[in-house]
Amino acid sequence: MSLQPDSAAAVPPSQAEPQEFSPEERQLLLTAAKEAIAANIDRREIDLTAPTPHLAERRGAFTTLHIQNELRGCVGYVFPTHSLYRTVAETAIAAAFHDTRFAPLQPDELTALEIQISVLSPLQPIDAEDVEVGRHGLVVTFGSRRGLLLPQVPVEHRWDRETFLAQTCLKAGLPPDAWQRGATLEAFTAEIFGTSNFTW
Repeated sequence: MSLQPDSAAAVPPSQAEPQEFSPEERQLLLTAAKEAIAANIDRREIDLTAPTPHLAERRGAFTTLHIQNELRGCVGYVFPTHSLYRTVAETAIAAAFHDTRFAPLQPDELTALEIQISVLSPLQPIDAEDVEVGRHGLVVTFGSRRGLLLPQVPVEHRWDRETFLAQTCLKAGLPPDAWQRGATLEAFTAEIFGTSNFTW
């Protein structure tokens, strides 16, 4: 699964997981997302070489964009295909200009743009009763159909666990009870951070 559009919330869930990324690393990733979007608008190239070994590790990640707390784009790699630094830059461009639910981002929208990054843990099989709202993101697979929702989504919508499971099934184009009828469930956690304080 790659460059996967997804719905996401403006407010991240509380995270019980220890923080993996330092404030400096978070800022580097947020700046990479910002610069990738700006460079795309200006039609110029940027260097996607990771500035630290940690950010050079292959990781799945989503970049989510909001304007005035409204979703403006969200695209990500579920599986680790590139360095985290490159993944953030590429998914930022995709969220801004290639999320088919929205028109491409316009230059006059930049000053209001908020960027949120979700760095994913590896997927792990999970039983439905072990899914924790606010901690887990969820992938539901049945045959060739697959749906994903980030951990932020049920928190924003105030869903309980069964609603979260049902909505992830619907995201896959499956009946809402597919999680009870043989669909495969996988969970992940995410370290989520963002900013709305950029000067463009």
